[in-house]
Amino acid sequence: MEQVRTENKMGTMPIGKLLANMAIPMMVSMLVQAFYNVVDSVYVSQLNENALSAISLAFPLQNLMIAFGSGTAVGTNALLSRALGAKRHDLVDRAANTSIFLMFCNFAVFCVLGLTLSKPFFLAQTDVLQIVEYGTSYTSICLGASIGIFAQFCFERLLQSTGRTKLAMYTQITGAVINIILDPILIFGWLGFPRMEVAGAALATVIGQIVAAILAIWMNLKYNPDVRIRPSHIRFHWDTVKEIYRVGIPSIVMMSISSVMNFGLNQILIAFSTTATAVFGVYFKLQSFIFMPVFGLNNGMVPIISYNYGAKKPERVRKTIRLSITAAICLMLVGLALFELIPGTLLTLFNATDHMREIGIPAFRIIAIHFLFAGFCIVSGSVFQAIGNPLHALINSVCRQLVVLLPAAWLLAQTGKLEMVWFCFPIAEIFSFTLSAIFLRKTLQTAHARMLADDAD
Repeated sequence: MEQVRTENKMGTMPIGKLLANMAIPMMVSMLVQAFYNVVDSVYVSQLNENALSAISLAFPLQNLMIAFGSGTAVGTNALLSRALGAKRHDLVDRAANTSIFLMFCNFAVFCVLGLTLSKPFFLAQTDVLQIVEYGTSYTSICLGASIGIFAQFCFERLLQSTGRTKLAMYTQITGAVINIILDPILIFGWLGFPRMEVAGAALATVIGQIVAAILAIWMNLKYNPDVRIRPSHIRFHWDTVKEIYRVGIPSIVMMSISSVMNFGLNQILIAFSTTATAVFGVYFKLQSFIFMPVFGLNNGMVPIISYNYGAKKPERVRKTIRLSITAAICLMLVGLALFELIPGTLLTLFNATDHMREIGIPAFRIIAIHFLFAGFCIVSGSVFQAIGNPLHALINSVCRQLVVLLPAAWLLAQTGKLEMVWFCFPIAEIFSFTLSAIFLRKTLQTAHARMLADDAD
């Protein structure tokens, strides 16, 4: 006998309690994700600096894969939550089943890319043979066996979209713990396993992702009555795909732009030294400890906003946004304190040489200035997507990373002083903060008017 669908808690629970209930499990799981990303690099750094540089240079290609998985999930999340708020259960089911079809499509594309383009990608960046070999093996495995990460994005987001963030937390933590356990075993050849070095880190990652995905599928089938998954309904549906990617494509483009920015900045930094690219890679791993909880907050916030926007409850939408921005700013202030006060300690985790510390300590302190503004910008971008107005988020992202950050980095590099290049981050974030404030005000005014007009009808 099927479970009866009742009023979802996103429309009834007090906002403060609801946001905590939805966001804290996501923040915890994202923090665990950040931890295993850092552990990955800590173990790899024990091999040598070239291994660390290879993973840093691999980031743009990995990030492109994540962009498609995450972007599709963001579009599904927004559509599914709005449909749930509007009590359109037929659209809820169609969004879920269509997103599963899209999951397989994304995997097929990136599997081919990983197996064919990994080596040319690294050869285009460096002629250091060991970095090329390490990087090629790492990306070939991560992209070639990417079914796990795409399935994770799909099925965990179905749980999040319907308010079951604790279940999504369990799946993410399970995958992360498996990765952390397998990392040293496969990298260094412990317990009788062959020593795989960087390839071992990649294999540990994909095994963790696949196990987490299997758990997420099972939890949807057993504990998520708001979504009905039917194998016969997992197919292409043009109207649903169009609606998913109306929100999803801007998100994909935004994250893909991040890949372009990282690739471009790596080229600017490698002209100074490969150690500079290693420092940049280490920064990205460490900053995830601060940014990932904020992204977890967003994952809890988006379905609340989408649901209440679909249910035409403007006060609940506004209160959710206010609380989310406050929480994000507080998290970023913690990150600012850590990067300003103990940058040397943070670098020590990665077996940093004296030269790496000489570059990294001032770099961390300069880059961290942008944390002051980033919390507001991140939440604002997710609000645009949750309400179904992703163009503002796209414009902001393009301007921040391509129009401001990269040109600023190039111009600052002309001084011949590596330390100056890092100022491109606070410069770009101040610009993004200004644009975010303007767009958020406009978005909320439009959304409020739309909800009142729908009520009048």
